[in-house]
Amino acid sequence: MALLQSIRDHHFERRIFVGRIILSTVVAALLLGTVVSRLVQLQVVNYEQYSEKAQGNRIRTQPVSPIRGLVLDRNGKVLAENLPAYQLELIPEQVDDIGDTLKRLAELGLIESDDIEELIAQSRQTQRFRPVTLNPRLDDEEISRFAVQRARFPGVDFKPRLVRHYPDGESIAHAVGYVGRLTVEDLQRVDASRYAGTTQAGQTGLEASYESRLHGDAGFRHIVTNARGRQITTGSSGVIDALPEDQLPHPGDNLLLTLDLELQLLATDLMQDRRGAIVAIDPANGDILALVSAPTFDPNMFAVGMSRAQYASVSEDPDRPLFNRAVRGIYPPGSTIKPMLALAALETGATNLTRKTMCRGFFSLPNSTHRYRDWKPEGHGEIDIHEAVSQSCDVYFYEISNEIGIDRMHDYLVQFGLGYQTGVDIGGERSGLVPSTSWKRQAFKSRDDKRWYDGETVIASIGQGYMNATPLQLAAATSAVATRGIRFRPRLVRGWRDPLTGDVTELEPAQLPTVDIKNDFYWDDVIASMNSVMQHHRGTAFAVGRDAPYRMAGKSGTAQVFSVAQDEEYNEEEIEERLRDHALFISFAPLENPRIAVAVIIENGSSGSTVAAPVARAMMDHYLGYKNAAQ
Repeated sequence: MALLQSIRDHHFERRIFVGRIILSTVVAALLLGTVVSRLVQLQVVNYEQYSEKAQGNRIRTQPVSPIRGLVLDRNGKVLAENLPAYQLELIPEQVDDIGDTLKRLAELGLIESDDIEELIAQSRQTQRFRPVTLNPRLDDEEISRFAVQRARFPGVDFKPRLVRHYPDGESIAHAVGYVGRLTVEDLQRVDASRYAGTTQAGQTGLEASYESRLHGDAGFRHIVTNARGRQITTGSSGVIDALPEDQLPHPGDNLLLTLDLELQLLATDLMQDRRGAIVAIDPANGDILALVSAPTFDPNMFAVGMSRAQYASVSEDPDRPLFNRAVRGIYPPGSTIKPMLALAALETGATNLTRKTMCRGFFSLPNSTHRYRDWKPEGHGEIDIHEAVSQSCDVYFYEISNEIGIDRMHDYLVQFGLGYQTGVDIGGERSGLVPSTSWKRQAFKSRDDKRWYDGETVIASIGQGYMNATPLQLAAATSAVATRGIRFRPRLVRGWRDPLTGDVTELEPAQLPTVDIKNDFYWDDVIASMNSVMQHHRGTAFAVGRDAPYRMAGKSGTAQVFSVAQDEEYNEEEIEERLRDHALFISFAPLENPRIAVAVIIENGSSGSTVAAPVARAMMDHYLGYKNAAQ
């Protein structure tokens, strides 16, 4: 033991111990220096950078959607407004399993099961901190049902919003249109910065055509959130009180329309339980005073959101209430084109003001036994062009049709706007058709089908065969007759107003090329013949216009839905209702200084002079301020 003690070197051990202490101290000092230097870098050198990042984790930029612009009629009456409501929202980054959450919400009846896939797709398309609208409008019962289950749905809440509302919904549905939920496709085509926080956009009518002007520009505000993403008040302990400056949204412009709401409501009532359309235009500038398609629908259903079953009930209705017949429906114009065709015949020399024809109730082409029948089986007797228009003699126009020729017939009718889109400021307009030899050569494939036949010209002279037009086109053409060839593009919007400044932008009427009729006497005679239609004892609509306190012009039309064989008689009582003739009527008033032109089409109404003419008369009476409307 004594030997072992003598061998130990205490000095050596002390040196080792001291060295270890020194090494530990140096290492600890280096580590502490590293920590201190890093703290200095974070807290002093890079303070501003990391301070902003820290605030960024707590301060969120929340979009604020703009208030959609109002839609007002020509007298300032509100056609589309915004009302307060509550919507159900989901913030993707705060929900662990979006699919499961949506499934449980559907079980509560707060969303539709069929919408789950679309909602999941939307949540993937948007930034994860942006809310996704699940239900655009909750009723009181749904709000209560969700409130008691709120704890089960983190990241889901209901928020106040403004919802589009149409006070006179059904009456203005096809003109103003409606807004609907933004789809994934919509989000891909719109400017994301303008539509941040927006859940709806215009889908049809003016709501769609003027979407960019009605929508406005989104703003944003800054909110402070905790570690779980929940918003907290800026006065809480440890929270920065001074937030970055918010940006207010700019509301959309208010649209100022040409529509007269009272006239629009009357037109809707006149078309109750009917299928068809009414279009009324101011001939002096192209302002559309009324545009109604029947049957119609309630656009508020689309604005607040509807179930798939509700949509199916509207979209699958055989009467097609969603179809805008006024601008998209194409019909044979029938005898309503006779005034325009009379002008073409006079101008081209195919007839004159004194030429008379013997109408025996039918017409046959040379070397043909086929009879083209007049609507009056016994015939009209000897008749001139004035009487041919006022009494709607088919035989007179049959006889002069091949003297005019289909190509010249086409050239004059298109001058009145037939066969082409009018350019109205709502989408979906169809062009109709005025046939010609060149059109037929392009439209058909076989040699025989490409050839134009004289019999087709005969049929075209009374607005049948290949010829068709929309109600809007007929109203525009009637306006051109009323103004003796001066034409304007039909329009629904006359301007807009900035809701913040009150500045109004007025749009000038767009004048179109005039109708080329060189002899004013021809205008005089044709307009006089249209006056005789309604206010001469032999006119086809004399029963409707005889007691009017003002002078008016009109022309009835009846368009066949199916062909009647040579040896068959047309018996209305034995024909299914949907196979009966369409009833048409065009008119304008007053005769001397026209203020309104009207086109009426009633599907399967049979007689233009007895069914459609009273509707046109009621429209003119109301707009001109007379209370004895013949309805």
